[in-house]
Amino acid sequence: MPSLPIHPPGCIVGVIGGGQLGRMLALAARRMGVRTLIWTGGLEAPAVEVADEVIDAPFDDAAALERFCQTATVATVEFENIPRTTLETVAAGIPLHPSPAAISTCQNREREKNFLRQHEIPCTWFAVVGSAAELAEAMKDLGGPGVLKTADFGYDGKGQIKLDGTEDPEAVWAEFDAPRAVLEAFVPFERELSVMVARGADGQVVTYDPAENRHRHHILDVSIVPARTTPAVALEASAIARRIAGALDYRGILGVEFFLKEDGSLLVNEMAPRPHNSGHHTLDACATSQFEQQLRAVLGLPLGSPRLLSPVVMLNLLGDFWPDETTPPDWQPLFQDGEAFLHLYGKRRAIGRRKMGHANFLGPDALERAEAMKAAWLER
Repeated sequence: MPSLPIHPPGCIVGVIGGGQLGRMLALAARRMGVRTLIWTGGLEAPAVEVADEVIDAPFDDAAALERFCQTATVATVEFENIPRTTLETVAAGIPLHPSPAAISTCQNREREKNFLRQHEIPCTWFAVVGSAAELAEAMKDLGGPGVLKTADFGYDGKGQIKLDGTEDPEAVWAEFDAPRAVLEAFVPFERELSVMVARGADGQVVTYDPAENRHRHHILDVSIVPARTTPAVALEASAIARRIAGALDYRGILGVEFFLKEDGSLLVNEMAPRPHNSGHHTLDACATSQFEQQLRAVLGLPLGSPRLLSPVVMLNLLGDFWPDETTPPDWQPLFQDGEAFLHLYGKRRAIGRRKMGHANFLGPDALERAEAMKAAWLER
């Protein structure tokens, strides 16, 4: 086996972004004896409570950028919407995994869709539009229902609208208010799936069991693992995720989201160049969590086993579970469950449908228990 560029004890992993993913990454690092530097970007940052060092400044702050590169031994990201110039400057100074090119591909729908098309990876029909006239032409070519999505900065259903194909393109474009967008064909699907794939410094690739994802208000509600699908579909989803990681020359953990059509075929919907909400079950139900896996890849360590230890359901805990902004739900039933595990993100105010935490339920009846607890919290 070739030698790996293992970073020595005492190294500092710089994390660009300070949200809940950065928090869980820092917690995994602490358990492994690895120090972390969190660069918040000037945003609210629940990761700072568990980090060893913090830079609380915007991502375009020159002094913050210099300090980050001088302090960190190696760097990674916990969300993708970071200016590419910042990513490239960091990568010029210290190793950054995944690479700026991989992050840039996934942070923009136009680049992401063109990447999938270039590598002949199955995805829904799409057209890139930059004006009302181009939207009109794309709607004509599509000839049916579709979804118009911003090229940049869309997540959790934001920055997109569904079209039935009869709308006035001029009015739609004026209301949409974005310089560039992607029109995608609407996909009737049986289920939504995702696969977490990790690729290490030596090219080793491992995939986790596919998750079946259900959404509420366009935000992930529950992930069911293993997904209730056929072995053939699970193998194909894993194979596609591996192809994507290879084509990106990826290093780190990557989330690949799929539509499973009624005929059993798969279409890639989106990619996330970081730990992913649908991978949170790995904290309690897998031999190696997605966060430890990210650190292993970034540090040049051999990847851990992705083996599923138990059937599991991850329940997202959104702000609407909270009776008010500062009063949490009654956690007593969750602890009484005995095979449920609570992960809170340290956010001080529960606003709307903000992601406040998640709970993992283990066992063959996990879905029923998770749904019962969710219903009780929402019907308080």
